[in-house]
Amino acid sequence: MQFIGILFFSFSLLSKLLDGCIKRQQAKLRGQTETIAERMKRDTAALMALPPVPFDACHKISTRVSSLSLVRYRSNDYSVPTQYGHREVLVKGYVDHVDICMGTDTIAPHVRSYEREEFIYDPLHYLALLEQKPRALDQAAPLQDWILPEVFDRLRRLLEVRMERRGRKEYIQVLRLLENFSLAQVEQAIKQALGFGTIGFDAIKHLILCAIERRPAKLDLTLYPYLPRASVQSTKPRAYLSLLAKANQQAAEARYD
Repeated sequence: MQFIGILFFSFSLLSKLLDGCIKRQQAKLRGQTETIAERMKRDTAALMALPPVPFDACHKISTRVSSLSLVRYRSNDYSVPTQYGHREVLVKGYVDHVDICMGTDTIAPHVRSYEREEFIYDPLHYLALLEQKPRALDQAAPLQDWILPEVFDRLRRLLEVRMERRGRKEYIQVLRLLENFSLAQVEQAIKQALGFGTIGFDAIKHLILCAIERRPAKLDLTLYPYLPRASVQSTKPRAYLSLLAKANQQAAEARYD
């Protein structure tokens, strides 16, 4: 009942406000021959048309990407993808974020920093270069503070053990999946791949696409030559005789000792 009373009061108040606005439009101010409504109509006709796009409320500067794939804005350096090195870009500084653009495309969005002489990295911007130089993975400054779920470290260890040098490059390829898919999607696919025992870039990408398209995964283990293979044969009676002979030999040696 209390809610209904508040609702009724609100409608009553809005009705009074509307009636007051209508009466005000019909009034004539001192020294004027037209009503407020007539003057408003004439003033509206004289207004300029609105621009075709909303006003972009930001500070814009043109600058060049450095050799380290960084762009400086207000004493801080923001990263861009390495393929844009030494290119002219437009930086848009908003209150809470910074967009680095080339033409009509935003190539690097960042949260704005109001500190001084900071480096704001996006690790994804450097993965394409690291794929060509996988030995720099552990020394790359943009990746030092990149915190990933534990399952990523487990995947890397397994890849490097099974594939040796190629394992690190394969791991970087898995990281590059984050360029197009969310962290949750990639993490879930890695967990599934580890459960199936089919670790590798192709398997993980396949599992992600299957999850998106809602279809069952079809993994062919012959495509993963680095997986440990198990050979199970049928048991033969002669195998038991060899085991008995070995057991008798061990027993005889124990009596001799």
